[in-house]
Amino acid sequence: MLKCTKFQLQQPRNGMILSSTFSLHFRSSSPNGLKEALQSNLPKEEHVSRFLKRKWALRSPDTKINQIMISKDGLQQGGENPGNLSFLNNPQPSMGNHVTRNNRQQPSFYIVRDDLLHPLVNGNKARKLDALLPLLEDSSVTDVVTCGGCQSAHAAAVAVSCAERGLKSHLLLRGEQPATLTGYNLISTLYGNVSYVPRSQYSRRGEMLSKHAHLVAGNGGLVISLVDLESSLSSHGCGEHSSHMDALTKGSKKVAIINEGAGDAAALLGVVRLVDYLSQDHLFGKDQQLKIIIDAGTGTTAVGFGIGAVCLGLPWEVTAVMLADTIDGYQKKEESLISEFRRCFTLHLGEQVLTGMESGLVHWVERSSRRKFGNILKGEVEICRKIAQETGILLDPVYTLAAWELATQLGQEECAKVVMLHTGGTLGMFGLAQRYKSYFEMLKDEYCS
Repeated sequence: MLKCTKFQLQQPRNGMILSSTFSLHFRSSSPNGLKEALQSNLPKEEHVSRFLKRKWALRSPDTKINQIMISKDGLQQGGENPGNLSFLNNPQPSMGNHVTRNNRQQPSFYIVRDDLLHPLVNGNKARKLDALLPLLEDSSVTDVVTCGGCQSAHAAAVAVSCAERGLKSHLLLRGEQPATLTGYNLISTLYGNVSYVPRSQYSRRGEMLSKHAHLVAGNGGLVISLVDLESSLSSHGCGEHSSHMDALTKGSKKVAIINEGAGDAAALLGVVRLVDYLSQDHLFGKDQQLKIIIDAGTGTTAVGFGIGAVCLGLPWEVTAVMLADTIDGYQKKEESLISEFRRCFTLHLGEQVLTGMESGLVHWVERSSRRKFGNILKGEVEICRKIAQETGILLDPVYTLAAWELATQLGQEECAKVVMLHTGGTLGMFGLAQRYKSYFEMLKDEYCS
């Protein structure tokens, strides 16, 4: 017998809200109850839906979906560069069975507006924390240690989310403190405890995070990795604590380490929840072949989409534009995340659901104009402005513009059903304006002229 326990949590004043639904995965009074449930003839999506009945940070997985129409006049004028095209945003497109018919009428692609989830914690950062935050709270974590670049949207998201829940965040940012705090760097400083780490030390992330976490924990405290928490979840069920955690005295610090970009298996659950939402019949459904386009920082979100598609048996092809690593690095990250996901969640999902979940879930591709990560090229700021003026959608040149370019290219192919995930991060434009002043001065000069 499956047992589902529900309770209400007080709504925070701001930001993401804790879901009212909390379920213990496939619990049974019988020792063989879980095994029998997993061996049942329920379809894959039913297993996943039951598995996803747990506590979340977001009240609902809902998100807005827009359709971007690509101007035929723009296509005739020149190439795949978005600067040579015109775009029109349909904020309320017909979905469900209309998706195929819409793509036959005019070149277009769909965009999942996760950039609108939260003013500061949006995009894939909100999706990853959707699963991670309840896990931290259920484990009575008091402090969180994570890391990122100086303008890390992930670090800012962790800082804001922790502050909203009464947790302390400790953020290790790569490099030197800027002369002027702005963008995500400013948000991180306002909400969290920021330390700047030399690049040579930052390159050894695991060692750096562990050392700082133990420093925060102090004598008598406990440092917990998400791997520990995930293992506890698998062994005891969500909401139950391992004995070594319960043995801590009241007032002791419990410090959790979140990897850079939340590249952890538990974070994948929030992305799987999004895939489950998008696959509803009144949205994209479960039968249509889609090309999912994602910009890849750590690659965690793309892997999460791939895992979600496999678990739900969806004919979706996930393509990630590589931004911060080589294809070998991303493939190794994919292998690691899949292995960790299997180890943590096979008990709850079963091998039947995970069939086909092997390396190669994500198609990793180069961005159209290569460059060192974090750099922008001349003309890209103007393209972002043009897109913002025509569609009301703000992109940034480092991450989301790369996905937009690929979605635009694929959206021009006949009958292609292309879906871009807007991963947010637009506050990063402030940091770019500080670093690349000449590119942004050109906007000012053009306006004045």
